[in-house]
Amino acid sequence: MRYKKMRRSGVEVSAVTVGTWAIGGANSLGGNYGEIDDAESVRAIRAMVDGGVNLIDTAPIYGEGHAEEVVHKAVSEIGRDKVLIATKFGSYIKGGKGVHCSSPESVRREFEASRRRLGTDYFDIYLMHWPDTTGTPIEETMGVLADLKDQGKIRMVGLCNSDQALMERANATLPLDMVQLPFSMVNMSAVPQMRWCEAHGIDVMTWGSLGSGILTGKIREMPRFDKDDFRLTFYPFYKEPLFSKIMALLGSMDKVSAKYGKPLAQIAINWNAQKSFVTTSLTGVRNEDEARINCATFDWKLEDEDIKFLDGELSRLGITGAVS
Repeated sequence: MRYKKMRRSGVEVSAVTVGTWAIGGANSLGGNYGEIDDAESVRAIRAMVDGGVNLIDTAPIYGEGHAEEVVHKAVSEIGRDKVLIATKFGSYIKGGKGVHCSSPESVRREFEASRRRLGTDYFDIYLMHWPDTTGTPIEETMGVLADLKDQGKIRMVGLCNSDQALMERANATLPLDMVQLPFSMVNMSAVPQMRWCEAHGIDVMTWGSLGSGILTGKIREMPRFDKDDFRLTFYPFYKEPLFSKIMALLGSMDKVSAKYGKPLAQIAINWNAQKSFVTTSLTGVRNEDEARINCATFDWKLEDEDIKFLDGELSRLGITGAVS
């Protein structure tokens, strides 16, 4: 496993992070990520940690708390002192609708609920999941985070899915430790924000690092997912014309795979992790086999010529501007 030292806290984090959206299961709005098995999810998380991963990312909206409960089960077996836990606030379901609210009252309420589900007195990283749409100034939100930090309830703070202007305002109120943004071979829409973070000493965790799994190469024909599957409702990758472009990209990745004798998932993760502005790449995992493949990524690196080849293919295929 490779590790990077976070710029402001000095904490070492693994180059890959356990993502738990998929293992949360369905929510009350009907969204899902396919069938899940909690026992298998716990084994997958443990396998990632056994492979050297020390950061687990979750959120209360993943299965409306279920993902946090599964993480609690896994961490109870692993040991709280063996892992860093990142969870989020500011995105939940109320009255049959999705809400993005980060008011001081809401943050405190969500913190206590997540703390109980995760069975911990503190979070290593606490992130605002989506920008507030209810009118709460970011300065008020950061003020609550400052209080929680002073009380020892959170160690580090950050934002997700935010533009540069919001990050600048937040960082001026309370220095940001980490920002979580989408980034993969099929989504480079947030690269400007990531470069800004790098220039300002803020670490970046990438989500969607495997493009919801499409970059593993396991899907080579248009899938027939359930109509509420997040891979259809949240991501654009399984719709034309992007799907055909990604299939062509997989063909190019196959050539690199043949050279190294490594699976496509490892190529995609290495391409991501070898960027200077990426601290850790978040990857979803549902079973032990996926966990072992993800962790083995860091036994090797892509050579510069192969990164240039893949970048050229992305440009040729017109994928570089794809958004989530």
